[in-house]
Amino acid sequence: MALHPKGFDLSLGRITRLLERLGNPHEKLPPVIHIAGTNGKGSTSAFCRAILEAHGLKVHVHTSPHLVNWHERFRMGAGGGGRLVADDVLADALRRVADANQGETITVFEILTAVMFVLFSEHPADAALIEVGLGGRFDATNVIAHPAVSVIMSISLDHQAYLGDRVELIAAEKAGIIKSGSPVVIGAQTEEAAREVLIESAERLRCPLSIYGLDFFAVEENGRLAYQDEDELIDLPLPRLAGRHQQSNAAAAIRSLKAAGFKLNERQIAEGLLNVSWPGRLERLTSGRLVDTAMQGVELWIDGGHNPGAGKVIAEAMATLNDRDSRPLFLITGMINTKDPVGYFDAFAGMARHVFTVPVSESEAGLDPEFLADTADEAGLTAESAKDVETAIATICKNWDGLERPPRILIGGSLYLLGDVLKANGTPPV
Repeated sequence: MALHPKGFDLSLGRITRLLERLGNPHEKLPPVIHIAGTNGKGSTSAFCRAILEAHGLKVHVHTSPHLVNWHERFRMGAGGGGRLVADDVLADALRRVADANQGETITVFEILTAVMFVLFSEHPADAALIEVGLGGRFDATNVIAHPAVSVIMSISLDHQAYLGDRVELIAAEKAGIIKSGSPVVIGAQTEEAAREVLIESAERLRCPLSIYGLDFFAVEENGRLAYQDEDELIDLPLPRLAGRHQQSNAAAAIRSLKAAGFKLNERQIAEGLLNVSWPGRLERLTSGRLVDTAMQGVELWIDGGHNPGAGKVIAEAMATLNDRDSRPLFLITGMINTKDPVGYFDAFAGMARHVFTVPVSESEAGLDPEFLADTADEAGLTAESAKDVETAIATICKNWDGLERPPRILIGGSLYLLGDVLKANGTPPV
């Protein structure tokens, strides 16, 4: 972080030059499932990994950003059984990539992307799940010429300064991962304009195309998940990940694996849906220091969603939880200055009892908690700032002891904040 420029500089020249010096490791990968989207790409990657591993396959996984440790970005299939990359292996790859870069200007994400390609090319596996960092067209991961499948999940407004201020412009950037003739899977889209841009791009490049809601879909029926595409109807358990939106994410994962040529059977798909794990995304904390300090019976949930689209699906998930077990909802929120806090808070209007805004210590771009509290007020919520998450939890437990039920507390608004929370709780991803 001290050696390389902060922020984003979207282009492919630097990463291409560096990869050439490293012997083009991106051309020596197992079948690649390349995943873009504003929301849902991490969950879809997690579903793909769980299903493939249920089939006994070895899977490399690249995700970003990390929550607590840099190692979380690189999950190794070969020799590691899906474990995060070992410290000595990561350190060695970082040194070699830095040496090859020869001190030239390059961003941190580009260095880490080159490290990912080196690691994944040198350790055999049956598949590589590669998540786009930002956008698609000029993202450093977009040097893959022939992906087994390109997957584009839900698109909404985010990173407007880099990608454009309309969803169709953002969709055009995400569509940049589509490669001529390679299969494309379009996940559930809430914005029709984005969906049309993606379809047009895939058709122009003559790609086999699967569209959620048209060529495949999933629906909850009698406490089960019914998945259907042009080939089959499968009766499955509901996904382990919380939230109704995870049903369409699971469907996209199934369809993507089939489009990539993997032969799936119902039993192993079911096993994958039941064993899937994706830390920090509608995850309930059930143990750890923060849990121990809360009043008895309090539910602590965390989620890293940080844009209006994510706010809607998270709020819907909280509403579903409330239908099953009614509790007063409190928000503890921290955000960075590239996000739309009013759009995020709008989703919780009339639902959240109170909001506590906190600093994001892991990012210099963190919004001032007082300002963030004012934006929550603009969205029709009552809010106040707090020194940190632990103080906010303590205040809720102390001042709302007359509640009809122990509260449900949702901590979110930033993946950087969740890193702080998981570290403080003593439960980092493993």
